[in-house]
Amino acid sequence: MSKTKPFSISRRLVMVAYQKVKSNRGSAGVDEVSMNEFDKDYRNHLYKLWNKMSSGSYMPPPVKLVEIPKKGGGLRPLGIPTIQDRIAQTVVRGLLEPTLEPLFLNDSYGYRPGKSAVQAVEKAKKSCWKQSWVVDMDIKGFFDNIPHDLLMKAVRKHCDTKWILLYIERWLVAPLQLKDGTLVARTKGVPQGSVIGPLLANLYLHYTMDKWLSIEFPQCTLIRYADDAIITCWSQNEGQTVMKAVAKRLSECGLQMHASKTKLVFCKDSNRRFYKDYPNISFDFLGFTFMPRSAQNSIRGEWFTSFLPAVSRKAMKAMNEKMKEWEVLKKTTNTLQDIAREINPVVRGWIHYYGTFYKTKLKEFMHILNVKLQAWARRKYKRLRTGGMKTVKWLHQISVRRPKLFAHWELLNSKPTVGKSERHNGRLLRAVLTESQVVIPGFTY
Repeated sequence: MSKTKPFSISRRLVMVAYQKVKSNRGSAGVDEVSMNEFDKDYRNHLYKLWNKMSSGSYMPPPVKLVEIPKKGGGLRPLGIPTIQDRIAQTVVRGLLEPTLEPLFLNDSYGYRPGKSAVQAVEKAKKSCWKQSWVVDMDIKGFFDNIPHDLLMKAVRKHCDTKWILLYIERWLVAPLQLKDGTLVARTKGVPQGSVIGPLLANLYLHYTMDKWLSIEFPQCTLIRYADDAIITCWSQNEGQTVMKAVAKRLSECGLQMHASKTKLVFCKDSNRRFYKDYPNISFDFLGFTFMPRSAQNSIRGEWFTSFLPAVSRKAMKAMNEKMKEWEVLKKTTNTLQDIAREINPVVRGWIHYYGTFYKTKLKEFMHILNVKLQAWARRKYKRLRTGGMKTVKWLHQISVRRPKLFAHWELLNSKPTVGKSERHNGRLLRAVLTESQVVIPGFTY
């Protein structure tokens, strides 16, 4: 330990944390210092941060509150720390994560190294084939309501480093700064948008739900991505019992199950006909809607119903709203190449994620983008303004000459693919997901 500093913190750790924060970029906090501005004098900034953290005098500044639209409507509050504070949190996370990560269960997927939302959806799909009932649960205002005392109790169970505990406690109570400059004190919750927040949230839910459920209901499967979670069960009675028990458990841990958004779902398919009139046969999870959908046995060619995920209405609405914001589609001075250059990275991201399961639904939606390109073309070229099919033919001819110009053209013109062999409800099937029982060419409306 240093003779002059109460806490021994490596300068190298601060430098490594800075490089991570720099690679992630991000906006400025309450001090309005951008990453570009921080970089100009980064050595001085990092020395001051290290000096304060080592002496125990570092006090986190207020967290800038930014509200972003949620897919289901409403606003999601995000707390944006300053760049310096993000670096400090990254230092602590880098030291704490290797200790906490081995504790977490395999089916916890959110904000973990080597884990992804796609993996969570895949596990949910297979679990729904195996078990017929799903508790589709919602925790009311999870991040805003985590009790600090219980959270710190969990942290202290695995960490006894005084300066780490000191700064985590300070981050938890750092006030929020509203748009008008008003400061709001915090007595509970972890701000979404912080670096350390996701790790702390995972630790809290590990003890609140994951580990508890594995002991109390080991026959059930909890699949969780941060606070988005489902629990698959074997029977309706078991599902109802689990739902009541989880609500009680959350209440004991200072949280609340959202009663109107939590429901018990029956995973209806061709092999499950015992509850044909059960009202809840679908649920949303991580941007996908799970529900009965058509699939085909590739060996016998027979159609059957399987319980499968596909891009949700909320996700499609969010993508459409994003498209409406694209300035590049509003300017007739742009070329198709300009448009493709700007929108392709976003569209590829959508396809990479939402096209992982049941591409039919995403393909149907992506026709909207062709409609928007046609509207742009009619504004740009007078010759295309008369006759509804002129623009369709014009765009189609371009797609034939340059089929890879737009990312979604490859998707629209792709052929059905045979999936890997899956064991579905105890039966081995080689299933090909319905790419539509009637083939939809890329430019048919």
